[in-house]
Amino acid sequence: MKYVVVLGDGMADEPIDELDGKTPLEAADTPVMDKISEMSEIGLAAMIPKGMKPGSDTANLAVLGYNPEIYYTGRSPLEALSIGVPMEDTDIAIRCNIVTVSDDELPYEKKTITDHSSGEISTKEAVELIKAIKEEFEDDIYKFYTGVSYRHLTIWKNGNTVELTPPHDILGRVIGDYLPEDDNLRNFMKRSYEILNNHPVNIARSNKGLNKANSIWFWGAGTRPELDSFEDKYHKKGVMISAVDLLKGLAVGTGMTNINVEGADGTLETNYEGKAKACTDALLKDGFDFAYIHVEAPDEMGHQGSVERKIKSIQYLDKRIIAPVFEELSKSGEDFRMLVLPDHPTPIRVRTHTSDPIPYMLYDSTDIKHGKLRYCEKDAGKSDNYFKEGYRLMEHFLK
Repeated sequence: MKYVVVLGDGMADEPIDELDGKTPLEAADTPVMDKISEMSEIGLAAMIPKGMKPGSDTANLAVLGYNPEIYYTGRSPLEALSIGVPMEDTDIAIRCNIVTVSDDELPYEKKTITDHSSGEISTKEAVELIKAIKEEFEDDIYKFYTGVSYRHLTIWKNGNTVELTPPHDILGRVIGDYLPEDDNLRNFMKRSYEILNNHPVNIARSNKGLNKANSIWFWGAGTRPELDSFEDKYHKKGVMISAVDLLKGLAVGTGMTNINVEGADGTLETNYEGKAKACTDALLKDGFDFAYIHVEAPDEMGHQGSVERKIKSIQYLDKRIIAPVFEELSKSGEDFRMLVLPDHPTPIRVRTHTSDPIPYMLYDSTDIKHGKLRYCEKDAGKSDNYFKEGYRLMEHFLK
């Protein structure tokens, strides 16, 4: 038996008036998911434990079958694993986003955060900006590391797990009330604007009509994680196929193999076909039992507040990943199961994550269902299948 998870990050949503009360998942043209759903188990799963923040970190831990209440130590330490940054027990890892704040004459505290991803800045541009930050701020206590696109990392020696606000939670808001209480972190952020706003990279971006990447933003602080091996836990040899360091870090922490796909960049135009092929090659040629395909685009489109682009990302997922993976596995003669789901909702209305249960679709080639539910939030809510502890869905999937 082969197992594949296709995860559309933030794909779930709420009914939207301009879609006649449908969600983007309902409104999207998804003929492959529609066909598979008739043969599948449809249900809901609560991936975010009560009292925990609805991040992709906690949610993807749960999807992988790890109880976040036991295993979660922060988002950034997982990304440190991906980047290959060694952490001591007393180190604190912090996500260091490059964001867009309003380019005006107001004091830094009165500026507004307008884009958490700086227009999905390229990694090549971000390398130059983080280099400028390193030259100004790095010392024996604070170290800065380049990640992918707008997502980067700071290691704080002998630091504290301070409370920090995710930038995507405060889009359009004045930032003063959300700056760190720690003096050094707050001053780094304020001074970063002075360094980055007129940096040659940002002058060039501005001339092209692109958002400036003109401030760093700290969030997601945590300590070194201790995760059990996925293979020891579930007796399946697995691969992770993702563009983002968070998921790659989860793979490193759980002993799964990361497959890097050329052109996979976490944007709407990521290399979907390359991810699909990497999955089928891993399962059918390279002896792996389990593949986890993570697609960031629906989440990014939710944060951008774009209904049209979120629908497009879901249609791409259907046509360019689910379709070829399902076809190749079906042709192979191998028995297989496919689990399609988001990690959390990222509703257009709020442009950030929520803790609502997510819809899932579980197909088993050896146990074809004959249902009438479509794969969407509304129909999943009609099902009797509900995992109050979402992390138990993986055990059910791999039973």
